Amino acid sequence: SNLQGQNLSIEDWGGPQFENCSENLIYTKPAAIEKVHVGFLEVGCDVIETNTFGANGVVLSEFGIADKTYEINKKATELAKRLAEEFSTKSHPRFVAGSIGPGTKLPTLGHISYDQLKQAYRDQIWGLFDGGADMFIIETCQDILQTKAALAAIFEFFEKRRVRIPVIVQVTIETFGTMLNGTEISAALTALEPFQIDVIGMNCGTGPDQMTENVKYLCENSPFPVSVLPNAGLPEVRDGKQFYTETPENFAKKIEHFAKDFGANIVGGCCGTTPAHLKLVVEKMQSISPKPRSPKFVPAASSIYISQSYVQDNSFLIVGERVNASGSKKMRDLLQAEDWDGLVQLAKEQEREGAHILDVNVDFVGRDGVKDMHELVSRLVTNIKIPLMLDSTEWQKMEAGLKLAGGKCILNSTNYEDGEPRFFKVLELAKTYGAGVVIGTIDEEGMARTAERKFAIALRAYKQATEYGIKPYDIFFDPLALPISTGIEEDRKNAAETIKAIKLIRQNFADVNIILGVSNISFGLNPAARIVLNSVFLHECVQAGMNSAIVNASKILPLSRFNEHEIEVALDLIYDRRRFEGDICLYDPLAEFTKLFEGKSTKSIKADTQNLTVEEKLKRHIIDGEKIGLEENLKKALEKYSPLDIINNILLDGMRVVGDLFGSGKMQLPFVLQSAEVMKVAVKFLEPFMEKVEGVCKGTMVLATVKGDVHDIGKNLVDIILTNNGYRVINLGIKQPIEEILKAYEEHKA
Repeated sequence: SNLQGQNLSIEDWGGPQFENCSENLIYTKPAAIEKVHVGFLEVGCDVIETNTFGANGVVLSEFGIADKTYEINKKATELAKRLAEEFSTKSHPRFVAGSIGPGTKLPTLGHISYDQLKQAYRDQIWGLFDGGADMFIIETCQDILQTKAALAAIFEFFEKRRVRIPVIVQVTIETFGTMLNGTEISAALTALEPFQIDVIGMNCGTGPDQMTENVKYLCENSPFPVSVLPNAGLPEVRDGKQFYTETPENFAKKIEHFAKDFGANIVGGCCGTTPAHLKLVVEKMQSISPKPRSPKFVPAASSIYISQSYVQDNSFLIVGERVNASGSKKMRDLLQAEDWDGLVQLAKEQEREGAHILDVNVDFVGRDGVKDMHELVSRLVTNIKIPLMLDSTEWQKMEAGLKLAGGKCILNSTNYEDGEPRFFKVLELAKTYGAGVVIGTIDEEGMARTAERKFAIALRAYKQATEYGIKPYDIFFDPLALPISTGIEEDRKNAAETIKAIKLIRQNFADVNIILGVSNISFGLNPAARIVLNSVFLHECVQAGMNSAIVNASKILPLSRFNEHEIEVALDLIYDRRRFEGDICLYDPLAEFTKLFEGKSTKSIKADTQNLTVEEKLKRHIIDGEKIGLEENLKKALEKYSPLDIINNILLDGMRVVGDLFGSGKMQLPFVLQSAEVMKVAVKFLEPFMEKVEGVCKGTMVLATVKGDVHDIGKNLVDIILTNNGYRVINLGIKQPIEEILKAYEEHKA
C-alpha cells in the first residue's frame, strides 16, 4: 500500500503489462522501493521486508517474467540489505526479511499441485538468500498446504546449502474468523508446529481489533515466539481510493496491548500502516517488555478446518475404520466402481458417528494405489472436517495423500518387518510433511506376541524416532491386537499380552500415544459375540493406558448394554482364565463365550424393554440411543404428563445417566452423540404439544456454544424450553467468540 501511495505512472511500472507488478520495479523504479524501506528505517524499525511478496515462479509467470525469479529476488534483497546496513549501528542493528507470499493459486482447491508450488518457491528462496536475507518470512498464508510447500522448499534449501537462517510463518485470518479455506487458528498452529520454524504469527486480513482473540490464542498455546502484523484497520473506499481507518495513535495502543498483555514477541504493520504508524509503535515498545508466556501446546492432528487433540477427556481418540479397503467390503466395492462421491459419504457417516480421525486405506491388489489415494484424499480434505490417518503398507501411497492434505495427518504405519530402511522412510515422510506416525510392534523376526517383545521393539523405535526428530507425542505405538478366537494354544494369551504391553509402554513413555485396531481380537466369531468381546477388550485396553483405537462405532457398545455374565465370560476369555484339573480343561471361556451367542444376532444384544413402564422405556431410549418405538412411547407418556414434565423428569434423567456413564469411561463419545440425537428427536416431537406462554415477554436470553465447542445439545434444549415459557431467545449457534456473544447481549438488550 505504501508503493500504491506514490501514484506511480504506467511507465514507472514498466508498461501496462506490468502495472501493479511491484516486483518489476526493481528494474524500472528501484527508487520507489528504496523510499518505502527508508521511511520505515528512519522511524526505528528493526526489520524491513524485501519487495518480493509475489516474486515466485507462479505469480511472475502471469507477467511473463518467471525466468527472472532468481534475479528479481536477489536484486530486491541486495537493495534492502544495503539500506539496512546503512542504518545499522552497534547498538541498533537492522535486518532484512525475505518476503515469501502465498501466490495466486490455492493447492487445496486443486488450482496447483504441491510439487508445482514447491518448485515455484525454489528459485525465490535461492535468490533471497544469495541477496543477503537475514531470515525468511512466509506471510499472508491463506492455505496451509501452500505454507507447507514453501517450508519444504526452504528446508530442502537448508540441507543442500548446509546453511540455516530463521524462518517466520504468518497466517492470515479473514474477517469471518478463519483462513481463506476455513482453517481455524488452532488448526493452523497444529499443522505448523511439527516444522522447525522459529516464529509463528499473523498478518494482513484485518486490523488489530479483529485479530485480538486469535493473537491471544497463539500467545497462550504457541511453543514458538509470536509475531503480529495487522493492517491499519479495515479498508474503506473513499473518493475511489482505498483508505485504512486506524489512526497511528490507536494502532500503536492496540499493538502495545498485544505485547504487554498477551506476550507477542515481534510486532509491526501490514497493509495501510505507514511510517507514522510504526514510529509510534517503536516508541511504545521501547518502554515495555513482552509479557512472559507459559504456552500450553496441545498435541493434536488437524484437518484444514479443525484441530483434534490426541488426548480426549473421558474417552479415547476414535479413528473411524470403514474407509479401509483392507477391512471393509463396502469400501472395496465403492473403490472398484470408482464411486468417489459414495466414498466421501462413507467418510461423512464415520464423522457423524463420532470419529475424531478418519483412517484412509486404498490398498487393493491390481489397482493404482497412488492414483486412488490422490482421487480420494483430494475430495476428503474439503468435504470432511476431521483429520486423516493415511494408512498403507507402501510409503508412496502415504506421500500421495500428504501432498494433498494441508492439515497434520497421522501415518499408519511403519515397523521393522522389512528392516530399518522402510522404518526410516516413513519417519522421513512424517518429518518432511509434519505428521504423526503409527509404529507397529513388528521387527525382522515378525509380529511380537509377548508383552516383553512388544515393549522391546517399542523401546528401539522410540529411541530411533526421537533421535530422528519425531516428538514423543507424535508417536502412536500399536502393540497389535491379534485374534483370541481361534482356539489355537499360541493365540490364547494374545489379548492379555497386548494389555500387559500397553501397561509397559505407558509406564515407560508417558507422552506417547497407544493405538490398536480393536476388532482383530474377535476375528471369526459371530457378529453378536464380536460386539461384546470388542467392547469389553476396548474398555480393558483404555484402563491399561491406551488412548486411541481404530474402531467402527457400530461394532462396539457401552458395557452398560451387556449383562454381567457376558462381561465376566468375555474377561475370562481376554485373560485366558481357563481352569484345569491335570491335563483336563474344566472351563474354557472360548467355548463358553461361543455357546453364549449361539444363534444370536446383533439385535438380540439390545435390552428387553417389553415389561418396563413407559417412563423406564423412555429413559432406555435415551441411554441406548434407540429411536425405534420412541414416538409411540412419547404418545403414551403424553396421556399422563405434560411435555415439559416428560422432558424434565424422564428424558433428562436418561441424559444424566448418559453423562455419568461417559464421565466414568463406560460410554464412549459415539454413543453419547446417539443419545443426544434421540433426545433431539424426542424434544422436536414434543414441541408442538407445548403450551406457549402468551402475553408479556418475560425477557430476552442470548444462547451460544462457546468457541472451541461444536456440541449444541443442551443449548437447543434450553432454547425450546425458554421459548415455550415466554422468553425471547437469540440463538447464536455453535463456536461463538466472546465478542459476538457480548455484542448480541447489548444489541438485543438481553
